[in-house]
Amino acid sequence: MIHVIDQVVLPSSKNIPATADKAGTFKTLLAAAKAAGLVEVLSGDKPLTVFAPTDDAFAKLPAGTVEGLLKAENKEKLAAILKFHVVPGRVFSNDVLSKKELKTVQGGMLTAAVKNGAATINGAGLVATDIDASNGVIHVIDSVMLPPAAPVKSAHAAPATTQYVTHVCPQTGRVLSYRMSAANRR
Repeated sequence: MIHVIDQVVLPSSKNIPATADKAGTFKTLLAAAKAAGLVEVLSGDKPLTVFAPTDDAFAKLPAGTVEGLLKAENKEKLAAILKFHVVPGRVFSNDVLSKKELKTVQGGMLTAAVKNGAATINGAGLVATDIDASNGVIHVIDSVMLPPAAPVKSAHAAPATTQYVTHVCPQTGRVLSYRMSAANRR
């Protein structure tokens, strides 16, 4: 099939931050990327896919959340949240939906779904997709996605150790397998 167009379509010459800046609806995201020291990464040569929350998406967070995250002492937490919105490579919307799961540069997983005819990623609605940048692609989302909290380790409790034991009964020849925890071995 051939489509007739009235102009030459060229790939974008603007990187991800410049493309987001031009859109005008990502001021909070760009301020957060700057505070987290990620603008250079988002401007680099390695292709990336960014699920970009709009200013309205950041406004949905509880009062004071954004201001708190922008403080220097929260740089690592902010960087982890932003990296949870970034996937390595150029992943266009049709691939997002067909893969269903994408690993972020933060290490977490994003899950794509279609609910009531609308595409979502980790529950955030995909507002606009496949915005081309020279070093990747941007998908606009309507909510800020938070990475799952790391499990809290207690300083007082020793890690549970479990040992699996297999025993062959000499009379019957039956194999018995059971699990033995450290508490049961004392």
